[in-house]
Amino acid sequence: MTEFEKMVSGRLYDPNLDGSCSKVANKSRRLCQIYNAIPVEDEKKRQEVLKELLPHAGEGLYIQGPLQFDYGVNTYFGKNCYVNFNFVVLDCAPVRIGNDVFFGPNCQLLTPIHPYLPEERKMRINAAGNLSEVEYGKPIEIGDGCWFGAGVTVLPGVKIGKNTIVGAGSVVTRDLPEGVIAAGNPCRVIRPIAKEDSITLKDFLC
Repeated sequence: MTEFEKMVSGRLYDPNLDGSCSKVANKSRRLCQIYNAIPVEDEKKRQEVLKELLPHAGEGLYIQGPLQFDYGVNTYFGKNCYVNFNFVVLDCAPVRIGNDVFFGPNCQLLTPIHPYLPEERKMRINAAGNLSEVEYGKPIEIGDGCWFGAGVTVLPGVKIGKNTIVGAGSVVTRDLPEGVIAAGNPCRVIRPIAKEDSITLKDFLC
């Protein structure tokens, strides 16, 4: 089993041991650099690069950029998602995002976990002669219809139910149920989304 396969499966892995992680990561980072440099008017080129960076993305994905993905291939988008400025995804473990999900600026989805004990966390020379460390990751799952305000950080292993709204600046450390408004650091449920939250859209909907 390669270190990349260990990583995706949630096992301890060394990202600098056999080259399998760095090969994918280097491609992702190169594509991120290219995407971030493409003029916003050149939507055709942006979509071409985005499809190569995120091969598991559904139709209708729009990412304003700049963006940064660790691997890209471990992130799954549903249909018609919107992502604002400065989006960061450390997808050492799979990140699964549903349909119609909105992200405000400066959001981060983070799956990696380093060892807690300092003697286990420190850098060392590995079997390949490279300075490295071991880590692991836990997946993130986001349901359909969620909305993340500006500056939200989602931590490893978190699952968020469909249609939930996460307020700006929140740090999501644990699972959130569906259909609620949640905010804070650590993020907590404030209240359910209610019919009283409706606004009149009859002039906009067809």
